[in-house]
Amino acid sequence: MNKLLKKSFQVVLPFALGCFILYWVYRDFDFSQVRDVLFRQMHWGWMVLSLVFGVLSHVFRGWRWKQALEPLNEHPKSSNCVDAIFLSYATNLVLPRVGEVSRCGVLAKYDKVSFGKSLGTVVTERLIDTLCIGVIAGVTLLLQMPIFTTFFRETGTKIPSVDHLLHTPWFYVSLFCVCGFVWIIYRLLRMLSFFEKVKGFALNIWQGIISLKSVRNIPLFVAYTLAIWACYYLHFYLTFFCFPFSEHLSWLAGLVMFVAGTVAVIVPTPNGAGPWHFAVITMMMLYGVSPTDAAIFTLIVHGIQTLLVIVLGLWGWIHLQVVK
Repeated sequence: MNKLLKKSFQVVLPFALGCFILYWVYRDFDFSQVRDVLFRQMHWGWMVLSLVFGVLSHVFRGWRWKQALEPLNEHPKSSNCVDAIFLSYATNLVLPRVGEVSRCGVLAKYDKVSFGKSLGTVVTERLIDTLCIGVIAGVTLLLQMPIFTTFFRETGTKIPSVDHLLHTPWFYVSLFCVCGFVWIIYRLLRMLSFFEKVKGFALNIWQGIISLKSVRNIPLFVAYTLAIWACYYLHFYLTFFCFPFSEHLSWLAGLVMFVAGTVAVIVPTPNGAGPWHFAVITMMMLYGVSPTDAAIFTLIVHGIQTLLVIVLGLWGWIHLQVVK
C-alpha cells in the first residue's frame, strides 16, 4: 500500500503543480478569445513548418543516441532509436522524467541493448544538453541583459519590501518552480544512491557515460547536437509568425523566450505546463505584447506542441509493433 501511495504521489504531484501554476496564470483569463484567434487569425502554414522542426529534433536525437551506443558494441536500429525517443517524450507527459528510463527499456526489449549502458549514454546526453543550454543562456544574457534585469524585477526577485514580496503572485509561481526543481534533484540523488548498491549495474552506467570519448565520428556527433538545438529553437521561434501580435518579434526576442522556457521546463510538470507558460508570458510582455495576447500565444503553441508529442508517441509505439 505504501508503495502504491508513493507511486501515486509521483504521478499526482507533477499534475497538481502544473494545474496550480496554470490556474494562477490564467485565473482571470477569457478563454473564448483563444477560439477566435485559433480559427480566424492564426497562420497555420507557419505552425506546420515549426512542427516539422519539432519532429526533426527528435530524429536527430535518436541518430545521435545510436552513435553514442556504438563504442559500447551496441548497434540498435536507427528507427528503433528514433521511436524510443518519440515514446520517451510521450511518457514524460504522464510521468515527468521517466521517459529517459523508458527509452532505454525500449532498446533493451527490441534490440537487446544493455539497459545500464544505454542509461549511461542518456546521462551523458543530459550533461551535454545542460552544457549547451548553459552556453546559449550565457550568450543570450549578454546580448539581452536589460530584458533579464526587468524580468527579475517584474517577477518579484528585486523588490523593496517583504510585504511586497508576499503580495506578488509571480513570486509564488517562481517559488513552486524552485520547489519542483529541488524535487528533481532529490529524485536524482535517490536514484544514484540506489545504483551504488548494484555495482554491476553501476559499472554499466559508467561505461555508458564515458562512451563519448570513443565516439568514432566526433564532428558528426557535434553536428547532430547543433542540429538538435537549432531545431528546438526554430520549433519555437517560427510560431511567432503564426499570430499578428507576435510576428514583429525579433530572433533575439525568440532566443530570450526560448531560454526562459527551456529553463522553466526543468520543473517536473507534464511537458512543462505551467512554468513554461509563466516564463514565456512574462518575457513576451517585456517585449510589448499584451498580457492577453501572450496568454493566447502560450495556450495555443503549448497545446499544439503537446499534441505533436502525443501523436509521435503513438507513431513510435505502432511503428515498433509493425517492425517487430
